[in-house]
Amino acid sequence: MKKLFVPVMLLTSIAAILLIACSKEDSAGNTTLKVRLTDNPVNAEEVNVDIQQVRVKFSEDSVQGWATLTTNAGVYNLLGLQNGVDTLLAVGTIPANTVKEIRLVLGTDNTIKVAGNVYPLTIPSGAESGLKIKVNKTLQTSLDSLLIDFDAALSIHEIGNGTYHLKPVLKLK
Repeated sequence: MKKLFVPVMLLTSIAAILLIACSKEDSAGNTTLKVRLTDNPVNAEEVNVDIQQVRVKFSEDSVQGWATLTTNAGVYNLLGLQNGVDTLLAVGTIPANTVKEIRLVLGTDNTIKVAGNVYPLTIPSGAESGLKIKVNKTLQTSLDSLLIDFDAALSIHEIGNGTYHLKPVLKLK
């Protein structure tokens, strides 16, 4: 009986160790992150923002800490994203970690339509560094979603005769 007891105990111990090790790996696994976009009203007919890329920073390391999500690149009319309407902007599988920052990299096709006239919408450093949103949120180890509320009313500034600047006011919900 003693000869059978030792191998059974050894196998049981190994199985318990493997089970504990596997469960720890799952808790530090990956998550699917969805980034959505919505807007608050503004006094314009259209506010078009050319979003080319969504990047997520989840580490203090400035190079290795960034992940680029699969982005639905294109021109988004923010005014079509009001009153509970949003759109899926990007999705990707990243480590279940703390998201420090989200960056929306913009293209050059940004416009505003006021009283039937379309004007270029200048976004200072929008194409170079992107629109930055500080997040500091720990993601769940399953599907997680972040909703960016682009407040166009507070973001649009008329500088002068047909000149508009976008100084984004972005909120995370």
